Amino acid sequence: MTVARRAALQPAFLIHHHDYTDSSRIVELLTREHGRISLFARGVRRAKSPFRPLLQPFVPLLVSWSGGIDGGQLTGAELAGEAAPMPPQRLMSGFYLNELLLRLTVRGEAVQEVFDVYALAIERLRQGAPEQAALRNFERQLLEHIGYGLDVSRDAASGEPLEADRYYHFQPGLGLKAAGPQADVSAAFLGADLMDFGAGRLESPASLRAAKRLLREALEHCLEGRGLRSRDVMLALRRLEADK
Repeated sequence: MTVARRAALQPAFLIHHHDYTDSSRIVELLTREHGRISLFARGVRRAKSPFRPLLQPFVPLLVSWSGGIDGGQLTGAELAGEAAPMPPQRLMSGFYLNELLLRLTVRGEAVQEVFDVYALAIERLRQGAPEQAALRNFERQLLEHIGYGLDVSRDAASGEPLEADRYYHFQPGLGLKAAGPQADVSAAFLGADLMDFGAGRLESPASLRAAKRLLREALEHCLEGRGLRSRDVMLALRRLEADK
């Protein structure tokens, strides 16, 4: 049973919504102090609703509500500050971050660091920072803060530090293990790329590719086979661009 409460002017982002009746919506918000919450936004679909222009993805908000964090009622919303629109070419990356939050966070479990890294990732995407690096940094920090952090500093079997010229296989839930001398390294990771990733150096194409593949394997393990709709859409759009 949810506990009745009132909250005022809490930092938040809208990460999902769906229609509820002809005039209302159910909104899923990421808040800094209360984690992910679900609220009824009554009348928000009406043209004259003051909330309608505010409740948009990627917009920093201050929200107020009454009732519980699962089924309470939105009572107020205002801008938390000036925010430039998300560039159209980066919208799908933003929606990808939102979907990760929906799939990997627990409603009502406040992890302030998750809110902070999301806000930073959105700002980086909005301001034109390198897109792939922004996504990889968010994925890595999200995994860390929900308890699935990646140790890319040492071999999980031997405990020895990684070696730049060796190859390593990743086993979700266990970590990195050095490939044997006769092992097929086509799906392995070069130590140098892993070391770059561990140090936050994601400038080279090789380190970016390795980080993307490693994080995808870790995320798929956490998602337990549930695909991401936004990722499928991004892949489809890229295929269309390539065919032009």
